[in-house]
Amino acid sequence: DGDGQSEHLLPVCEDETCQRSAIYLTKLGLDQWIPVLQDFRNKDTVWGFVPYQNDKSSAEISFPITLHIGDYNMDGYPDALAILKNTSGSNQQAFLLENVPCNNVSCKSVRRMFRVFWELSDLNQIKDAVVATFFDIYEDGILDIIVLSKGYSNKDFAIHTLKNNFEADAYFVKVIVLSGLCSNDCPRKITPFGVNQPGPYIMYTTVDANGYLKNGSAGQLSQSAHYALQLPYNVLGLGRSANFLDHLYVGIPRPLGEKSIRKQEWTAIIPNSQLIVIPYPHNVPRSWSAKLYLTPSNIVLLTAIALIGVCVFILAIIGILHWQEK
Repeated sequence: DGDGQSEHLLPVCEDETCQRSAIYLTKLGLDQWIPVLQDFRNKDTVWGFVPYQNDKSSAEISFPITLHIGDYNMDGYPDALAILKNTSGSNQQAFLLENVPCNNVSCKSVRRMFRVFWELSDLNQIKDAVVATFFDIYEDGILDIIVLSKGYSNKDFAIHTLKNNFEADAYFVKVIVLSGLCSNDCPRKITPFGVNQPGPYIMYTTVDANGYLKNGSAGQLSQSAHYALQLPYNVLGLGRSANFLDHLYVGIPRPLGEKSIRKQEWTAIIPNSQLIVIPYPHNVPRSWSAKLYLTPSNIVLLTAIALIGVCVFILAIIGILHWQEK
């Protein structure tokens, strides 16, 4: 809900055949699970999660119920991908669950809910989908979709990639936190990069176009089972606000028994950029370094053209006035 704190999501089947499915949410300060999606009806068809078959003697591969999280429209509120099955038939497809403001009483306390995108033609064409996840194929900060579907037999699978054609004037920041480790003793004056690690937490604060404080947060590689298929980095949507990020906080896990929090802050981060954080040494956050890589967009080119045009116009006026004076 954009408050800077992470919530727990729980997709469930409320009966053995998944005729009634739901997604529940809980967060710090709540003592109960709040439903954020219970309506899986599309016109006269009822959909639900695919029930997990725990029969090891069966030749059919069964996938656990999993939500894959990603901000596909970069509005600052994470969306989800889920595999749903027609409860009155055998067809199962991947569906996009959009994070929208809550419009019923049941989710009023958490302010947000999921809405199923039923009419997404590209996803609807992929039949017998078993896994769907987000992936930035073009490395442009916009999350695309990868879908794995069954082939003619249960042992054949096909991979489909769908380009995200969402054309909104929205911004993002891409953050990856490395481990800051070497395979052996690091040579002097060489910063150990390491690889991406599970556990880091990223949070930003900025001001949106209306002047209100906006927060966003995410955990890096927060899941390791149930076909997590998570990206090694986090893409945080900033909405339509082109302002600098006022504060970006990065924290990493600390060993058992240690009291001090391993957290560092960076200010004035440029939107549409990739930040690579190297937490070295782990116990001295002041010494952590960050490398910023910019991803230029069409706005940069348009701004340059407009600036050159203004300069040419002013030079033409100055030239005419000089010629007249002469």
